Amino acid sequence: MTKEPDKSADDIGRRAERMKYARDNPAPSPLSGISTFGMIGWSIAVPTVGGAFLGLWLDRVAPQDFSWTIALVLGGVVLGGLISWAWISKEGGGE
Repeated sequence: MTKEPDKSADDIGRRAERMKYARDNPAPSPLSGISTFGMIGWSIAVPTVGGAFLGLWLDRVAPQDFSWTIALVLGGVVLGGLISWAWISKEGGGE
């Protein structure tokens, strides 16, 4: 009669490894997705609105053949997009 190895110790070891992995590598929570969405929104909205206000002021103070407001709103959108892209890359979403 041969004695079989104790499988319960192996099961406990595997469960402990899975628990340690889950603790060390937590899954993203739904709230982190909402906060990311908000951060990206503010990163685009603030430069865009700032460009609009600066453009309105420049249209009154230094009128040109082009609209400062439109140019600076577009510049704010581009700047906001670059800020958002850099933030997402830093957070690990660009891998």
